[in-house]
Amino acid sequence: MSSHFAPRGPLADADLRSASLIDADDVAGLLGELGYPCDIREAAERIATIIDNDRQALVVARCEGRVCGLVALDFMYYLPLGTTTCRITALVVTSDAQGRGLGRQLLREAERRARAGGAARLELTSGSQRTDAHAFYKACGYEDGTVRFIKRLGTA
Repeated sequence: MSSHFAPRGPLADADLRSASLIDADDVAGLLGELGYPCDIREAAERIATIIDNDRQALVVARCEGRVCGLVALDFMYYLPLGTTTCRITALVVTSDAQGRGLGRQLLREAERRARAGGAARLELTSGSQRTDAHAFYKACGYEDGTVRFIKRLGTA
């Protein structure tokens, strides 16, 4: 493991739980840190959409009395393998909690939930500009996958 991604300070295990509507302000802030700003109302709508879909999950991490990270999961049937794949659609840790093991805790929780949901693999995508994130994922045992192409069909 790269020493750059070894935990640099103590952080007790976070309290990981499924997000609820009361987390909208924290989720909005975390999505903003990830580069996807939204207001509290939009965050509440997004949380409600995930709660209403049994093929998705949103986990928040509370440490030292506040929400300081999240991971979002999407379970889907993957035709080429004939099985379920779980995709991490968002992973973010507040800048002051980074380097303290929380990202790894969130990935372990994602892996646990993926296995429990019958997924044969866990995958994630990450913008090409996020080189630090790529190094982190590799340090956590993730491998380079395929190249992703996008054609925008709207404003998203």
